[in-house]
Amino acid sequence: MAEAEKKGGDEKQNIIIKRVKKVAGGHHGGAWKVAYADFVTAMMAFFLLLWLLSVTTNTEKEKIADYFSPTSPLIAQNESGSGGLLGGTTLSPRGAKTADNVISQNSPHGNTENAPNSPQKAATLDHKDEVAFKKAESDIKKSIEAVAALKQYEKNLLMDMTPEGLRIQIIDTNGKPMFALGSPKPLPQTVQLLSMITGIVKDLPNKISIRGHTDSVPYGKGASYTNWELSADRANASRRVMLSSGLDMSQVHDVEGKADHDPLIASNPASPRNRRITLLLLKRSITDAERAANEKDNGKLAADMPVDVPPPPVRKREKGVIYFP
Repeated sequence: MAEAEKKGGDEKQNIIIKRVKKVAGGHHGGAWKVAYADFVTAMMAFFLLLWLLSVTTNTEKEKIADYFSPTSPLIAQNESGSGGLLGGTTLSPRGAKTADNVISQNSPHGNTENAPNSPQKAATLDHKDEVAFKKAESDIKKSIEAVAALKQYEKNLLMDMTPEGLRIQIIDTNGKPMFALGSPKPLPQTVQLLSMITGIVKDLPNKISIRGHTDSVPYGKGASYTNWELSADRANASRRVMLSSGLDMSQVHDVEGKADHDPLIASNPASPRNRRITLLLLKRSITDAERAANEKDNGKLAADMPVDVPPPPVRKREKGVIYFP
C-alpha cells in the first residue's frame, strides 16, 4: 500500500495549455476585397453607360427611355430579349466609338442619321424646305401687291403646299387669260408673272417641275395638234421664260404636258381655270431619294450590258498605195 502511494506520488501529470491566436483586424478581415470588387463593378458599369451614350443616336435614346418607362407597352408585349427594342441588332459591330457606324434599327443596310437617305436627314431637309417655301410664298404675295400691273392678276395665281412641295399655279380666268386660246405663246402678263416668280425662287436649292394643263375642249376633228401638244408646248414656253429670267438650267427637274388629265375644277372639265401652268418646287428629300434610286437602278442595268467595243482605228490612206483588208 505504501509502495503504491509512493509510486503514485512520484508520477507527474502533463498539463496541456491551448492558446487561441487572435488576429487584430487581419487586413480588416478581407472585407476590403469585397468593397473593391463592388467599386470595380460600378466603374465598369459607369464606363459601359458612357460608351452606350456615345454610340447611340438620339432616336435610339428616346426608344430606350420609352422602353423602361412604366407605361411602355413594350414591357408587357415582349416576353424575351429577341425581337425587343433593337431587334437583335448590335450597336457597333466593329467596336467603333462614334455614332457614325451605329446600325439603325429601322434599316437592314445600316443607315445612320448622317446617311444620304436616312429618315432623320429627310426630316431635316423637309423642315428647312418648309421654312423656305413659306418665305417664298410670302415674298410672291408681297411682290404682286407692290406692282400695280400685277395686282389685277392676283386671282390668277394660286399657291399651296402639297406632299411634293410648294405648288404655284398660274391659271386662266374669265376675261383674264394667260395664253391666247389654243396658242402656246404666253401673253405679256404671263411673262411678267413668270419673271417675278423666277426672281424669288431661283436662289433656292430646290428643283422645279413645270407642268402644262388644258381644259377638256378638243381641237377640231382630224386635227394633228391636240391638247397634249398644247400643254407640253405651254410648259416649255414657260421654261424658256424662266431661263431667260435667270433660272439655272440645272434647277429644272422636268417639263410635262398633262393635257386635261389633271383638272383643277374636276366638276367642270371645260372650265377656263383648268387651263394653267403649274410650277412645283420639289422637296429635296424627294429629289435626293429619286436620284439615288435612279443611280442604283441604272448601275444594275449598266452592269448587265456588254462592254462597249471601240471601233477600229481608221488608217490614213496614202495616194498610190494599195491596201488589203
